[in-house]
Amino acid sequence: MTPTAALLSYRLGGTDGVSVEAAKWEWALGVLGFSTRRIAGEICGPPRPDDAVLPGFAIDAPAGADARELSPAIDGADVVVVENLCSLPLNAHASYAASDALAGHRGRIVFHHHDLPWQRARFAGLQGLPPDLPGALHVVLNDRSRAELGARGTTATTIRNTFDFDAPPGDRARTRTELGVGDDDVLVLQPTRAIARKNVPGGVSFAEELAPLVSDRRVVYWLTGPAEDGYGPELARLMAATTLPVVVGRAASAAAAYAAADVVVFPSTWEGFGNPVVESMIARRPLAAHRYPVLKEILATGLRVFDVDRPAEVATFLAAPDRGMLERNVGLARRRFSLTDLPGRLDAAFAGHGWTAW
Repeated sequence: MTPTAALLSYRLGGTDGVSVEAAKWEWALGVLGFSTRRIAGEICGPPRPDDAVLPGFAIDAPAGADARELSPAIDGADVVVVENLCSLPLNAHASYAASDALAGHRGRIVFHHHDLPWQRARFAGLQGLPPDLPGALHVVLNDRSRAELGARGTTATTIRNTFDFDAPPGDRARTRTELGVGDDDVLVLQPTRAIARKNVPGGVSFAEELAPLVSDRRVVYWLTGPAEDGYGPELARLMAATTLPVVVGRAASAAAAYAAADVVVFPSTWEGFGNPVVESMIARRPLAAHRYPVLKEILATGLRVFDVDRPAEVATFLAAPDRGMLERNVGLARRRFSLTDLPGRLDAAFAGHGWTAW
């Protein structure tokens, strides 16, 4: 009989990091022989017949999450993969309701932790998350989180985010035309949402400092993601204050955004992983990044990025691009972060946890 896996989260099918990585895990589970279905407070994109949408479990839902509503939705799943719902309590009522439902589930449970409560100041005092359920497998994106869980008595396995290195590139010329960006312009891409920890001021400042260093070319700053968590007024102020031409909004695809860019800026102060680091390498674009804590784990194999505080080095690169550096980055990243390796890593994690039969 085909084993079943249910993916459970606040939101699935979107372009946010959790949704993107959950989709990769769903693909990998399919490779391992599972049939899959989705359960979430919100499901973006085309619906599937077996989707279960439980609005009380959405990120911004009022206090309406009910364990009695979730329990029948997960019933019968051989494994429930919980994507950050019980890791970061963006909707604490949903997190605790899910914990209660999962405690009574007869199948196996995987907690895929993209973030942890104490990694956000506003959640640091909350207790009981992640839930300590007997037999559950805890998977984290980085070794820092694994150590933090270990210090709190929970053993976890690190499986870093993975990427498709063979996906077709986006259409550079078409995307730049749609954005109103000229052939000679320097397009600085910040591929993030507008929230405090993504540090939009840092991205704007980088582009502003780069502009006089490439004075023969116009510098355009592009932020792809929307404002969330009440950041709208601050974003509007920042965009109005800069003297640079700016673009705010998504491209047709992430690949199109990277193809259109000349430089990627990633000034985040905190990330559970930081997908734009590897995505920029796949696109063979120079990246200027803030040294957020987990970045050193990504760079451990020799990957090279520029420092967001040193725009002069980026200007030098733009004047004389080092294609060899970009190709070395792609080769090193492929060995460590390839999507093709994800099924094997999941299978090894299951076996290491004693799950050898379904």
